[in-house]
Amino acid sequence: MEVLYKDESFQIIGSAFSVYNDLGFGHLEKVYHKALELEFVKRGIKFKREFYIPIKYDGKLVGQNYLDFLVDDKIIVEIKRGNFFSINDIRQIKKYLVAANLQLAILIIFTETGVRQKRILNLAAK
Repeated sequence: MEVLYKDESFQIIGSAFSVYNDLGFGHLEKVYHKALELEFVKRGIKFKREFYIPIKYDGKLVGQNYLDFLVDDKIIVEIKRGNFFSINDIRQIKKYLVAANLQLAILIIFTETGVRQKRILNLAAK
């Protein structure tokens, strides 16, 4: 099976490593968000920050989601800080994928020992 959005994923994850190599561990998530935004701009990566996705029921707005980043209008990027992936973070991202009808999300976590990433797929997306 071919890797979905391989080149874009490589650039996104490489951006996170650049941020970590410069800043290290211990900052607030919002610091990593801003630094990653600057790295995306530097690399020419097209993105939207804090992208809004409405949640509708029966055609009516009942809630909202804000993605950390939407890259190239097709990849959700969520940033976390800590030492492990939380099942709640993964569930949250899966909900985002379904709500946005997208195929790929990348969860990036800045840990004490480096950057970890997890690609999460929504194979039901069109």
